[in-house]
Amino acid sequence: MTRQMTTLELGLRTPGGEPVDLWRTLISHGFAGLSPTVLDEEDRTLAFTVRVLGGRPRRVRVSEGSRTRRGGRARLDVLGPPPGPKVVRAVLEGAAHVLRLDQDLSPFYLKASGDPDLAWAALGAGRMLRSPTVFEDVVKTVCTTNCAWSATVRMVDALVTNLGEPAIGGDGPLSSAFPSPAAMAEAPEGFYRDVVRAGYRGEYLAALARRVAEGELDLEAFATATPEVLPDGELEAELLALPGVGPYAAAHIMMTLGRHSRLILDSWTRPKYTRLLGRNKPVSDRQIERRFRPYGDYAGLAFWLFVTRDWVDEGAANRG
Repeated sequence: MTRQMTTLELGLRTPGGEPVDLWRTLISHGFAGLSPTVLDEEDRTLAFTVRVLGGRPRRVRVSEGSRTRRGGRARLDVLGPPPGPKVVRAVLEGAAHVLRLDQDLSPFYLKASGDPDLAWAALGAGRMLRSPTVFEDVVKTVCTTNCAWSATVRMVDALVTNLGEPAIGGDGPLSSAFPSPAAMAEAPEGFYRDVVRAGYRGEYLAALARRVAEGELDLEAFATATPEVLPDGELEAELLALPGVGPYAAAHIMMTLGRHSRLILDSWTRPKYTRLLGRNKPVSDRQIERRFRPYGDYAGLAFWLFVTRDWVDEGAANRG
């Protein structure tokens, strides 16, 4: 039986007119494999769930679309019954948000084009996939701290399965919308301990959800605040004040916010950088930071692209 769907197209146009490598965007970091997002490397598609104001969430699948004289386009398959105008608008805006089409990367490309190690990135890499909400990215980042990737997947799957709102066009509980702050705030302590098995993170996740649900904390404001209004140093301080967020987590969250001055230095990126340089002894953080300092506000992005260049040829199991 053919699955019902409606196909839309989204122009991959950006503020600076720079190119967009859609596939590089879809695999830009490991969150592409955390529910309710599903990356299909064979078909080169990414499925995600979009919330619709006043309606049920919808399941969407994005892939390469047609090419025109004005540039590439993304194909958006809206799964389920034909969408009305409100759903179409939510899907188009939601996809543009997830793909970060509002970000101008042309200054970074200008710097990268003169770097033999990163000139390839100027062809359209560097757009970091983000979740529909900052809250989702923060929660997922906290779930990556001090644990194996398999534990992160387990925790996020439990949150989506048990607290997420089912999506029209979805194919089971893992395609539900990521739980709202209110849903997570209402969950009892035992849920985080026995179902999510979040360990010490459970207290942090519950506290974070309560603060957002009660209006004490506006995480979504971070997505629209410009560096002039909220400089990177102040943004980092705000993030470090959140429950469960340390230097690594703050740098990762900043990456999903389009702020790339901080390097994500952790147990995966450090040895990967050392290996790519062909060295046996670890490279110090100071040496790594010095290598990418010329990129200024894009130093973290340059470092991330350096260590993930081979992701196009590697399987998902090699990403983290």
